[in-house]
Amino acid sequence: MSRRTISIGGASGFWGDSSIALPQLLQHDGINYISFDYLAEVTMSILARARAKDAALGYATDFVALVARHLPQIAERGVKLIANAGGVNPIACAEALRERIAAAGLNLRVGVVTGDDLLPMQAHLQDCREMFSGAEMPSRLLSLNAYLGAAPIAAALGAGADIVVTGRCVDSATVLGACIHEFGWSLEDFDRLSGGSLAGHIIECGAQATGGLFTDWEDVKDWANIGYPIAIIDEDGAFDVVKPAGTGGLVSTGTVSEQLVYEIGDPAAYLLPDVTCDWRSVQIEQVGDDRVRVTGARGSAPPPTYKASATWQDGYRVGATWTIVGEAAAGKAAKVGEAVVSRVSSLLSQAGSAPFTETSIEVLGAETSYGAGSRALGAREVVLKIAAKHVEPKALELLVREFTSAGTSMAPGFTGMGGNRPKVMPLVRLFSIAVDKALVDEHRRVEVDGQSVAISSAPSPPSTSTEATSPAPAPHDIAEKIDLTLVPLIELAWGRSGDKGNHANIGIVARRAEYLPYIRRELQSDVVARLFDHYAPADVQRFDLPGIGGLNFLLTDVLGGGGIASLRNDPQGKGYAQILLGVDIPMPVGLVPPTSHASASPHAIGAQHVDR
Repeated sequence: MSRRTISIGGASGFWGDSSIALPQLLQHDGINYISFDYLAEVTMSILARARAKDAALGYATDFVALVARHLPQIAERGVKLIANAGGVNPIACAEALRERIAAAGLNLRVGVVTGDDLLPMQAHLQDCREMFSGAEMPSRLLSLNAYLGAAPIAAALGAGADIVVTGRCVDSATVLGACIHEFGWSLEDFDRLSGGSLAGHIIECGAQATGGLFTDWEDVKDWANIGYPIAIIDEDGAFDVVKPAGTGGLVSTGTVSEQLVYEIGDPAAYLLPDVTCDWRSVQIEQVGDDRVRVTGARGSAPPPTYKASATWQDGYRVGATWTIVGEAAAGKAAKVGEAVVSRVSSLLSQAGSAPFTETSIEVLGAETSYGAGSRALGAREVVLKIAAKHVEPKALELLVREFTSAGTSMAPGFTGMGGNRPKVMPLVRLFSIAVDKALVDEHRRVEVDGQSVAISSAPSPPSTSTEATSPAPAPHDIAEKIDLTLVPLIELAWGRSGDKGNHANIGIVARRAEYLPYIRRELQSDVVARLFDHYAPADVQRFDLPGIGGLNFLLTDVLGGGGIASLRNDPQGKGYAQILLGVDIPMPVGLVPPTSHASASPHAIGAQHVDR
């Protein structure tokens, strides 16, 4: 008897993702659901400002336009859509969809989930402290939204919705909600809930699971037509990952393993509203061309609180770039940056204005991201980036003007930007709190075409441990007196990095099991901390994922404020894995990959010191 499965495609990893995904997935035989993820923290603040200007806005309008173009095929195939495109106004988003459906003469039902918007409750929550820093809540917020779980989505599907629109929910809930509905999973069946959440985690970032951002990028075919991921999920929570036939991209143990470690923090306690996930024992197996099998997710009771994220304005920001060409380009660029900031700081002081609250000078092309490890001192073409924060926009407009004037008064070879001067923008910061579930749940609502729907709930006792310690991997013998040679980590492992607020996450997965003991011995937390010392991480923690032969590093307070507040060129730590993959690992000569660029000078552990 064949196992019962459902197929769910991931069509969007962020607001603005490619429009090629939806038609690709609609053409895939057997597709049942298509999920869309639109909401980053900065997106919520943008949508909040849009709603403030027009009460009919505040949602991802391009989602409505995209769906409208494909409504006949959606109806014909009987595919259901689940999207958090509602932003801060899911009711308006649902109404816009209903108008398009009626205009097309179709009979599709739209469900909407509300209750995540906590802004009306701010006064009641004002005493809540920030989850990580302990700071007091700002008095004026742009948005405040709880990350809801999957139960409301399952309720909407159970009431016959063909399209479900939500506001803020955890990204994986769009997939887990479909699983709960289709398989009738109990809200206390934590292993299955963890498996469904992992499926959602793998496909929630779109093509990142199918070759996008992959370490071995040269192995990924046809980026122009990269296939978007499909999770074929079993009733027990295990699943396969595939992509539509005839598309580019790659589905392999490497691509899916990289996405598993993406932005997860402690893999033993990945906290979601519906389950505390333990993904340490997950295994990923290649079972066919562009097809992998994912098994072994475990779960326990979820925390008794929802995470809620607020955004608030803290002044203004601007960033500008110019290109500098010629010998000693990096030196010229650094001198220009220092001179411009010094000049504008003096002008502000003379005018009686407040100083900049923060400035940033980066020389792109001179390996600024590598700190003391930069090897690009001889670069002859670089991009100078100057960014700053201030309480008044006029101070930042002055910075842009004076930076532009450097084109005729400072370094030779100054070129590039032309007449496209950057605009001063509001500086939006993130503020995260924990809110008691009972307080939020009483405000959750689900309706399908105007009909109210009940939401199933289950007791949510606190997890027995939200700080579980990862077990050490199974022991591997490491010979103490063997010849070693230095091998770049990128030849031994895959890697991917990303952000969680002001924290960075770097996942490393060994290409072969026998490489892991040597990688693990070398990549201690202090080694990673020193590598990123120029960004001054407050702490570095290492976690093991023995099931996939991986390590995960969490670098706290390392992003200069995080994606929506940082002035850096890499505000989300997307390049951190690439930096770490450049580290040399002492390896036995007999284990060196055949295509390795290993050091020719052998070292011996036990016989002599190994330079690191």
